[in-house]
Amino acid sequence: MKNKNSIDNSKERGEVHLKTKHALSQNTQLQQFKVDLHIHTVLSPCADLEMSPVNIIRRAKETGLQVIGITDHNSTKNAKLVKRWAEKEGIFVLCGAEVTTKEEVHCLAFFESENELNEFQQYLEKNMTIIPNPDGHFGYQPVVDENDTILEMVDHYLPAALKVGIHDIQQKVYELNGIFIPAHVDRQSNGIYGQLGFIPAKLKFDGLGISKRISEKDVRKHYVIEKEITIIRNSDTHFLAQMGEICTIFYMKEMNFYEVKMALSQQDGRYVENL
Repeated sequence: MKNKNSIDNSKERGEVHLKTKHALSQNTQLQQFKVDLHIHTVLSPCADLEMSPVNIIRRAKETGLQVIGITDHNSTKNAKLVKRWAEKEGIFVLCGAEVTTKEEVHCLAFFESENELNEFQQYLEKNMTIIPNPDGHFGYQPVVDENDTILEMVDHYLPAALKVGIHDIQQKVYELNGIFIPAHVDRQSNGIYGQLGFIPAKLKFDGLGISKRISEKDVRKHYVIEKEITIIRNSDTHFLAQMGEICTIFYMKEMNFYEVKMALSQQDGRYVENL
């Protein structure tokens, strides 16, 4: 006859087994998605003139990218058009920008709704450092329509550092329910470690971006980054040929903004994996 302890232990093992089966069942519902969250359009002065919204989606489809992030320097003005084109091809687009903080740290910011995106665009314009860009001296910065017709030529240098610091920008992004990711942290130029030497203790973020030139393993070892912090490899595409060179695999149930956010936060079984 079993004693009480053995019955309790057996019950406990059964509960653990059921929890494990439940977790496995949840994970089997996850799908793999090829993701690149750092792509510039023709609006960025350092991007090739071939980086039109139409060409970006065509190239994403060719390379099998399923989720992409549009991240022009300090501007969201071409992002919505890319998203509209992407919907026709079954590709999910995160609309946002690559923001240059007062400390000259590059950070990616993404938003779910057009209202939030528009409000962040106003925030960027309000805090922009105006450096003239006469006759495309630093590179042309066109806002285009679906026919690649130029609607506006931005006449100030978009990548210039904003007048606000990284904490203020992060707080604004979270106020708008956005995603905040310090970009290419392994780079000495405009990476958070290169500019600040460390990640501020009170800074909140959804993950860290790294460049295609380094592995996640090497970054974690060099900067002593805990496994609880998600790291994603992005292409930082400026030319069409760069799209698809690398990607991160996101394990999610479907392609939407909050699934991406949950995968970055490692919530409810979602996670990412760098190839």
